[in-house]
Amino acid sequence: MSKELKFYIEQICRDKGLSKTQVVQSLEVALLSAAKKAFGSKKNVNLTIDPETCEISITAKKKIVENVTNPKEEISLEDARKIAPEKEVGDYLELPVELHDFGRIAAQTAKQVIQQKVREAERKAILDEFKDKVGTIASGVVLRKEKGVYVVNLGRAEAVLPVKETLPKERLKRDDPVRAYIKEVRMTSKGPEIVLTRTAPEFVAELFKMEVPEIEDGVVEIKKIVREPGERTKLTVVSKDPGIDPVGACVGMKGTRVQGIVRELRGERIDIIPYNDDPRIFIARALTPAQVDKIGINEEDKTAMAVVSDQQLSVAIGKRGQNVKLAMKLTGWNIDIISESEYAKIKEEESEEQQSEE
Repeated sequence: MSKELKFYIEQICRDKGLSKTQVVQSLEVALLSAAKKAFGSKKNVNLTIDPETCEISITAKKKIVENVTNPKEEISLEDARKIAPEKEVGDYLELPVELHDFGRIAAQTAKQVIQQKVREAERKAILDEFKDKVGTIASGVVLRKEKGVYVVNLGRAEAVLPVKETLPKERLKRDDPVRAYIKEVRMTSKGPEIVLTRTAPEFVAELFKMEVPEIEDGVVEIKKIVREPGERTKLTVVSKDPGIDPVGACVGMKGTRVQGIVRELRGERIDIIPYNDDPRIFIARALTPAQVDKIGINEEDKTAMAVVSDQQLSVAIGKRGQNVKLAMKLTGWNIDIISESEYAKIKEEESEEQQSEE
């Protein structure tokens, strides 16, 4: 039996990717449950499996009595002294149980519990593995779409990518390869649930980490990243090495690094902005791709006014105000944008007021 059990354990380990320790522990619990039903009460039976040989040892602890009323838990003094002559009434005796007495019902019970325990161990292994991967990117293949989510095969496990967590106008099909950010891993009644997203700003940050060795090595740091999924991402970067241009590192030779990320994001525009402690410079850069002519700031309430040419006004504001909104999120400043003609008109009115006061 030990050879068969050893083969079974090794097969489970190979097929399910589980450790031998996990499987042996699950089997011990399962077989003990069956042994208690077959040989004794819930209290007096013990079972162990040798992790190397897979030999099973079952013992039943019985109380020595004058007259036996419960054979599963008691042994007569006469029978006990045949095994241990020094024993007295009231003592306990640990007796080995012959495995050939392991009945069909007990074996069936063990099989059912084994299957349950192996499933639990497999689920726990998947949970532990992917909990450590939260905050990283996973690569998989789309299996199907159901109830507002794409089911993605990640190899050892399946994950869900909600449709609302995909890019606008993105339509994934069966067998499509997909990369996504592991947002959350939680245990449900059906097992571990791995939740993916392609819309989080962190997804873009992780893509840069994968594409840009300087970010992976910590030489270049992404200080902050904001995003309108499918439309535009703005990130501000800083270099810890004066000899390395953080923007150049992110863009790559002839734009190869950033272009790979843009393709992954289905053409989403990416603005890489060098960080600057001077809020005027930083705000002006954050409004990229617009060119800012003048910046006025109020540090007390963190408000700013940016002046751009009339031709640049729509660029600075962006579609549905998107560019300026992202710039405000990135900098933490409330930004108003006016055109040169509006600015000139304000200045002219201020000048007229001053002259009238004089």
